[in-house]
Amino acid sequence: MTSDATPLTPPLPMPDVPGEDAGAHGLPLRSDLSLRDKLIVDASAWADIGLRTTVASMVAAAIIPSVLTTAVGREQSRRERERLAFYAEVAAEHDPVRAFPAPTALPRISSRRANPLAERVARGVVENVAFRSGFEAVNPALRDSWSALTQNNTARFQHWRHDDGPRPTLCVIHGFMGSAYLFNGLFFSLPWFYRSGYDVVLFTLPFHGRRAEKYSPFSGYGIFSHGMSGFAEAMAQAVHDFRSVVDYLESTGVDRIALTGLSLGGYTSALLAAVEPRLEAVIPNVPVVSVDSEIRDWFPANMVVRAGQRLGRVDYDDFTAATAYHSPLNYPPLVAKDRRLIITGLGDRLAPPEQAEMLWQHWDRCALHWFPGNHILHVSQPAYLRRMTAFLREFMF
Repeated sequence: MTSDATPLTPPLPMPDVPGEDAGAHGLPLRSDLSLRDKLIVDASAWADIGLRTTVASMVAAAIIPSVLTTAVGREQSRRERERLAFYAEVAAEHDPVRAFPAPTALPRISSRRANPLAERVARGVVENVAFRSGFEAVNPALRDSWSALTQNNTARFQHWRHDDGPRPTLCVIHGFMGSAYLFNGLFFSLPWFYRSGYDVVLFTLPFHGRRAEKYSPFSGYGIFSHGMSGFAEAMAQAVHDFRSVVDYLESTGVDRIALTGLSLGGYTSALLAAVEPRLEAVIPNVPVVSVDSEIRDWFPANMVVRAGQRLGRVDYDDFTAATAYHSPLNYPPLVAKDRRLIITGLGDRLAPPEQAEMLWQHWDRCALHWFPGNHILHVSQPAYLRRMTAFLREFMF
């Protein structure tokens, strides 16, 4: 299959500063880096601290209402502790089948052509697809309130497809607040993948984009505004709805599906690798994999979370046990070792490389590729796009 664009010249220009695959001992030490790479990593890290503070402030703003509700209501505090205990109990079984029940019915989709700009970028047929989510809250105590979230319970994705399909399909999951289809299409150089023969699916996470509930101040607000029990259900719904997309793709004849995701999308894709056996390959990109360890450094969100724990009388160990419910580290991967690739930035301070290395250890030291940039500035993106391309080709075509 020929192409008029290559990963050497992605649609969003990035410096082509080579990264490398990690060695047998993991990511390189600072002393192992060249002077150029040290300078890039340090500059990227300083820039990322500002981004981390901004994102953490948005998370804090979303969490504050649930913290205040817990603080003023003893009954609400008791309920939240019971809910967290429920997720801790499920997590302790390390059973993804119980933790994330599979969809029971094929989704009934509706689709419409995307705007002309999207089709111009893809240079092909692009459809915006929606379906009623069949998700039911895992925790029975939240089922009534969750079913009332009208906007969120309409699942959505954008589908770039060829007229002579079905084709091997590359699915992409965006990061927190970053649900815009056009941005993700360009960031991941999806026009090149599309013209290389892939169909493409851009999946929308719960509470993002048009799934955001009315009066949400920003895309993704609802992920955290329902407390940590709500975050657990949002992750469960993300897994459920994505599996419904896989069901739909399979029903149309697609037999090879690969998955990648950025940041929160990386977290979700790593979790799906432990739940969905039909994935040919998975590539978490700058993923967070342990929420409780990561949020400690997210000022000011860490202060709000600690205040909520104190006011709600939630023990730290209980909090950690509950967040294990949706952590990829809590379940063995179903995707074969040689079909897992992790990508991380050494200068990332939003999802620091230690998070990726934790996943690498859990995933039996599979392929791990690093670049010297940060969470958003993916210095060496052309190099890791080449890495992704070579990695996927063996399984997808």
